[in-house]
Amino acid sequence: RWLYSKTGVFFRLPTEAEWEYACKAGETQGADPTKLGEYGWYTDNSSDNFQLVMQKKANPWGLFDMLGNLSEWTLDQYDPQSYTTIAKKDPMIQPATRYPKVARGGSYMDPANQLRCTNRIASDPKWNIRDPQIPKSRWWMTDGMFVGFRIVRPARQPSAAEIEQFFTRYLK
Repeated sequence: RWLYSKTGVFFRLPTEAEWEYACKAGETQGADPTKLGEYGWYTDNSSDNFQLVMQKKANPWGLFDMLGNLSEWTLDQYDPQSYTTIAKKDPMIQPATRYPKVARGGSYMDPANQLRCTNRIASDPKWNIRDPQIPKSRWWMTDGMFVGFRIVRPARQPSAAEIEQFFTRYLK
């Protein structure tokens, strides 16, 4: 909402399905696990810190850091059974509560086997516990320092009414 108010252009988080599709970049599984160090930051190569973007190779669609470095928020509500229960025509799990949401891709704090296009974790309210700012900021995530985000700009900009409906529905 803040970015829309500043730019007049609508952006949002990707859905889980969109995020996974972008991560795989037209391939069945995504990055070759034997070449993970060329594409992602994880416990063995990160020096226990997140890294600047674009230091590793991009995926075939030119997207950097889809695996590792920071796990990324998606719009979906977390459901551990989502792959078995989700409807194929609308692969998004509508958010019903603030927690848990889904983070994807693994982070610099994860072992190599967690950096997969299909890796998904449930967000935790503890990620927002410490906030040294006064007044408190809804964006501070001291305990969630391994999570970031990527935004999506729809090919067709929605109408002002559709945008307001989106914000009302998803920004709870």
